[in-house]
Amino acid sequence: MKILVLNAGSSSLKYQLFDMDTKDVLAKGLCERIGDGGTVTHKKGSEKYYEETNLTDHTVALSRVLELLCSKEYGVIASVEEIDAVGHRVAHGGEQLKKSSKITEAVIKYLETIVPINPLHGPPAIAGMKACIGLMPGVPQVAVFDTSFYSDIEDFRYIYPVPYEFYEEDRVRRYGFHGTSHRFVSTELAKTLGKDIKELKVITCHLGNGSSVTAVDGGVAIDTSMGFTPQEGIVMGTRSGSIDPTVVTYLMKTKGYIAQEMENILNKKSGLLGISGVSNDCRNIWEEAHAGNKRAELAMKMLANSIKKHIGAYTAELNGLDALVFTAGIGENDYEVRELACDGLSYLGIELDKEKNKNFKRGEKQKISKDGSKVEIWIIPTDEEYMIALDTEKIVNE
Repeated sequence: MKILVLNAGSSSLKYQLFDMDTKDVLAKGLCERIGDGGTVTHKKGSEKYYEETNLTDHTVALSRVLELLCSKEYGVIASVEEIDAVGHRVAHGGEQLKKSSKITEAVIKYLETIVPINPLHGPPAIAGMKACIGLMPGVPQVAVFDTSFYSDIEDFRYIYPVPYEFYEEDRVRRYGFHGTSHRFVSTELAKTLGKDIKELKVITCHLGNGSSVTAVDGGVAIDTSMGFTPQEGIVMGTRSGSIDPTVVTYLMKTKGYIAQEMENILNKKSGLLGISGVSNDCRNIWEEAHAGNKRAELAMKMLANSIKKHIGAYTAELNGLDALVFTAGIGENDYEVRELACDGLSYLGIELDKEKNKNFKRGEKQKISKDGSKVEIWIIPTDEEYMIALDTEKIVNE
């Protein structure tokens, strides 16, 4: 079975074509600047093709992707008919779509109703679905929701302590995000350990430009750091993470900011960028920190400390811990962040082997805890696209 996995952003379209029989990625790529010119980067094995073109919308972008997948020079299939199904990454399923689902007219209509609580990711995801339905009629389409991994979180963990009618009338609650990544790495951990995931208490740290920490008990997420939006939780690249909400109202009153301006500040000008004044990229910030830039050093200490606080809190909620997993761009590649985040947690049984941690091999699963550490610490590269392909295969074959 060949499955095309799509991740539609506001001006981008990522794609991977999987052969599920061999578990190979046949081709992958990225369309960017949709609606404002357009570029396409297409990869087939070690071969890379790049073009600048006119991508007016997601339908045009997907049409070009299908042309490349079928082209004699860069393609990997003879025709679009070889694609058996399409899996879509969808950030938000709201309260009704609690598991991966076949895309129907009813599903799309529901997703349109929750755009007000998913304004950034909702419209492009819907555009991607409609583009597929138009260009690939009859091909099964499956939506895989980041929020679905958190559908079993109990109400006392997802309800906010504000008037209850805000939940009843406006669906203000914790939803959680990055669920596909957290689900993938927790499942991979169990496979690697040769254990039933139902026996494991795990904390997974998805650390990238957007970051989240999730507590997983027996394969089920019981709590997570992101909330109503991906803004809540630990310090991120350009997002503030959790702050006193009165900071927002204070700045609006004293500086005259309107809601949209505050959203822009908290989402695009805060976090590591806002603290360091250097960048949202940890590599650049560490370079400045090592050169003596105190604000850069402060930013990295704040990031590590916010991760550490969530590890401690979730260990308490889990009533113990078997393993701690780091994944995504920072989690997989920044040994200094991992070291700082684990420092001082030996009382919880978390003991990092600093040499293993520093001399890690990029792109590989590896244990970086000390021999004899009560809690195993792992780096596990995430693969959200493959998780989406697996869900799509399962649902299409049901």
